[in-house]
Amino acid sequence: MAVKHDDIVARLKSVPVPGGGDLMSRDLVRALRIEGGSVHFVIEAESPDAARALEAARAEAEAAVAGMDGVESVSAVLTAHDSQPPKAPPSLKVGRHPESRHAVPNPVSGVDRIIAVGSGKGGVGKSTVASNLAVALASEGRRVGLLDADIYGPSQPKMMGVMKRPSSPDGKTIVPLQSHGVTLMSIGFMVEPSKAVVWRGPMLMGALQQMLGQVQWGSLDVLIIDLPPGTGDVQLTLCQRTQVTGCIVVSTPQDVALLDVRKAVDMFRTLKAPVLGLIENMSTYVCPNCGHEAHLFGHGGARAEAEALGVPFLGEIPLSLDVRVSGDEGRPVVLKGGPVAEAYLRLARRMIGGGMG
Repeated sequence: MAVKHDDIVARLKSVPVPGGGDLMSRDLVRALRIEGGSVHFVIEAESPDAARALEAARAEAEAAVAGMDGVESVSAVLTAHDSQPPKAPPSLKVGRHPESRHAVPNPVSGVDRIIAVGSGKGGVGKSTVASNLAVALASEGRRVGLLDADIYGPSQPKMMGVMKRPSSPDGKTIVPLQSHGVTLMSIGFMVEPSKAVVWRGPMLMGALQQMLGQVQWGSLDVLIIDLPPGTGDVQLTLCQRTQVTGCIVVSTPQDVALLDVRKAVDMFRTLKAPVLGLIENMSTYVCPNCGHEAHLFGHGGARAEAEALGVPFLGEIPLSLDVRVSGDEGRPVVLKGGPVAEAYLRLARRMIGGGMG
């Protein structure tokens, strides 16, 4: 008997939590996914103290779902927001000239690994890959942050379903937001959505330094950074001033995108940032009605380019209408199951197995 998403939700509604209500009515469940008979979900508390109080509810939820027909295994992970709740909009000014630094790249306090997701050109789905990879890693039990460093076109607030300002308890540091088990920060939280960011290079570099150094990221296994497309000031500043574990380059299969992939890989190599590999996005389209497989943008180009450049090929992400719909809804497609979700979960597990996540 196949396990259904709605049946699991109904079972979780029966699990009470301290302070009244249940896991679902209090909106504490994140990243619920089903893989055959295996069920995985995250319970996200408001603070470390609240997380400790929810341990009994976590165990009860795990037992309740394990007792359902068709369920073979259950994994319920308990996570927590930063201990300081939002108090007021930040009073600090975001976007300034960069501070002078030493030539040696700096780590980000509390962050074990920093993985930058870039692309040679826009429109290849780089931000979609970054958000879904972050949620996939979180669903595998990793402590994940996502920094939207695409200063001119920040899309992560929309794609992750968070459209509010973070708090700043002291006017100097920023408390990031949480979504789908991921700690999230974007310049899009700090400016009006309808206003363009009209900054020269020094202002961009200063804003990036602030979002890396003044955000209370807490303790993270990995921080995913969604870079702007191309080879510009943000990429240069990040790689020169921050200890980047590695970079992932996203491309579609067609030749016009692959031309820019070579430039992106060459840039990261020039900046001494390890290239972890290439991802081929929008690789294959399968008609939902007849099952016919089509290669609208070609197929296999990124794999061949990875071999030519001597970098790993990390995988193919299918083209699907669900990707667009999920991004517009603020609920990454990796949470919905299906071939696209499986592709992202395979990528996340490969990264974990290789020590990258």
